[in-house]
Amino acid sequence: MIRKSSKLNQVNYEIRGPIFEKARELEEAGHNITRLNIGNPAPFGFTTPTELVNEIVQNLVHAQGYIDTRGLPAAREAIRRYSAMKGITDVRMEDIYVGNGVSELIMFTMQALLNDGDEVLIPSPDYPLWTSAVNLAGGRAVHYRCDEASDWMPDLADLESKISHRTKALVVINPNNPTGAVYSEELLQKMAKIAERHRLVLYSDEIYDQILYDDTVHHSIASYVKETLCVTMNGLSKNSRAAGFRAGWAVVSGRRAEAKSYLEGLTTLASMRLCSNVPTQFAITVALDSPSSIRQMTLPQGRLRQQRDLCIEKLNQIEGISCVMPRGAFYAFPKIDLKRFRVENDQQFILDILQETRILLVQGTGFNWPEPDHFRVVFLPPVETLGPALDRLGSFLASYRGTQITELQRA
Repeated sequence: MIRKSSKLNQVNYEIRGPIFEKARELEEAGHNITRLNIGNPAPFGFTTPTELVNEIVQNLVHAQGYIDTRGLPAAREAIRRYSAMKGITDVRMEDIYVGNGVSELIMFTMQALLNDGDEVLIPSPDYPLWTSAVNLAGGRAVHYRCDEASDWMPDLADLESKISHRTKALVVINPNNPTGAVYSEELLQKMAKIAERHRLVLYSDEIYDQILYDDTVHHSIASYVKETLCVTMNGLSKNSRAAGFRAGWAVVSGRRAEAKSYLEGLTTLASMRLCSNVPTQFAITVALDSPSSIRQMTLPQGRLRQQRDLCIEKLNQIEGISCVMPRGAFYAFPKIDLKRFRVENDQQFILDILQETRILLVQGTGFNWPEPDHFRVVFLPPVETLGPALDRLGSFLASYRGTQITELQRA
């Protein structure tokens, strides 16, 4: 028997986990599945701006060889300018790493930092790649609570109570996936002070920083960090709807004097893959130097705004389901009334929904939320698809009362 490495025992990614595989089986059997499980804009008609595609095509002839490990100079210069616009003013060219999406950079930054048993503070709920990357690197993910009653803002008292002598870093996901929360300037300043006081490396995942609703303003926490190291991550996947192009970046700022060894390690890992894909890097300058078309979609008459409003309205109309209004990204994280639905295993709950309604969702525990009382909805489909899907969900839940033994457990 050839077994997987024990390093993978604590590595999970439920967005494409067992329920996703069940959905594939149903599709192969001829069923039409409404995929509300993954933030992949392209299948729902959110295409990459033409000018970005043209820039890549026109420069393919110049993208045939390896380039600088950190990325194309022109792309990094555009990222430096964008960072300065966000208030991160102390960035140099050598502080910027272009990667094959933010996912690759999350893996690199954790592997370069952590020894076995080192701890990283990660929000709960979280984007699960962060937790898995920490675990795969030999570290231990420690989750600080985000408070649903306070629009999913981090509980700073809970966060600080979980700092130990083994804590090496603090992760901030803003705008948040899966809740859609966008953090205030005051809150971010307090989080920055906590990181500085305890000399924690601060990682900020800002991949949705331009997808904002209701006049919400995004602030980069790195603009408040001076006395510790900060790494800010962003990319083209969401704001530019270019998920398949795999272009992301990490920007190092703040106190670097004590981080020379860590940054050498980060550069070593980046060098081992020689460079990230070159063609897409030609689009970075165009994307960051041009007005973002995604913002029009979040205005009151914009497609994303209308889909968000419909999604939250439909969810809150379902008896036993309630949902906080997301202010950014394209996710909702509704709460399940456990007394009404008697859900003991939220994975089974999501499987039951899939089998009865042909709607694919992701359970809340897949985002490292500790109770089986939430799930995530992606509101990327057009209203003509999203509305009927949520109506089917409501009709199904009107008579749902939970199950005792899960099909996945039986299997």
